[in-house]
Amino acid sequence: MTLYSRITGTGSYLPPRRLTNADLVADLARRGIESSDEWIVERTGIRARHFAAPDVTSSDLGAEAARRALQAAGLQPQDIDLIIVATSTPDMVFPSTACILQNKIGANGCPAFDVQAVCTGFIYALTVADAMIRAGNARRALVVGAEVFSRILDFNDRGTCVLFGDGAGAVVLEAAEAPGILASDLHADGKYVDILCVPGQVSGGQVIGDPLLKMDGQAVFKLAVGLLEKAAHAALGKAGLHEADIDWMIPHQANIRIMQATARKLKLPMDKVVVTVDQHGNTSAASIPLALDQGVRTGQVQKGQTLLLEGVGGGFTWGAVLLKL
Repeated sequence: MTLYSRITGTGSYLPPRRLTNADLVADLARRGIESSDEWIVERTGIRARHFAAPDVTSSDLGAEAARRALQAAGLQPQDIDLIIVATSTPDMVFPSTACILQNKIGANGCPAFDVQAVCTGFIYALTVADAMIRAGNARRALVVGAEVFSRILDFNDRGTCVLFGDGAGAVVLEAAEAPGILASDLHADGKYVDILCVPGQVSGGQVIGDPLLKMDGQAVFKLAVGLLEKAAHAALGKAGLHEADIDWMIPHQANIRIMQATARKLKLPMDKVVVTVDQHGNTSAASIPLALDQGVRTGQVQKGQTLLLEGVGGGFTWGAVLLKL
């Protein structure tokens, strides 16, 4: 029998502290940096974001999202036989955030590891989990995207510190007889390392270089739209489907302009795009599963619909997953 994988549960979690643009602008003003709600909304579409408390880690956020996804799937932690966490803000250098999360939810014993592809991380992780299920190496996988990007922001750089937030999203992926994940398309090109990176490193117990996020926003925008279109069409081609077959596009929530431009390229109206960037900001690897869970729980996204998930991130990485929910 041919094995496939299907999403059977979704979950998400946002830390309680919510910062509106007005809150953030006031914080920046105290640093002598000018900004405004209008400036942020016009350029990004972001109106608010959530920041984790100082003692809260990516595994804390991810564990709560995982519990909610398990509940939605009607499963217990012990039912899971694979955990993959996509994160660029791990709890520790090692062990993996996945191992730490595994212990917190009580799913001990199964393989657990991290995937690091920044904002494309969830797309990469979902593709790996699908491949492992299809190969018979797992039957029930927990795939999590979790980030605390507030820890790596330069609050003297108004061009980046207004963009990002913290949060986590998760899905349960189970073996099935009928296709759920229809196709995926993954890419990376290391020659673009410098346009989006955190160049610092740990050596001899010291941080070497700059440990804060750096981004060339214009370069990222120019690359992102074209690459997202190509990945979407590649995934559609592999599945033998067309743009008109897409019920919902759930993109990485980086910037409303990127999302709008990608939708135009794919001839999709914005009312077929799940948008959470206005309330969450850019939560990197967490943004797609967060948006997916919100779409499911609000009733926008329903069983049987065809979804296009896609993202771009530092690396430079990009990719898409086409699935039937």
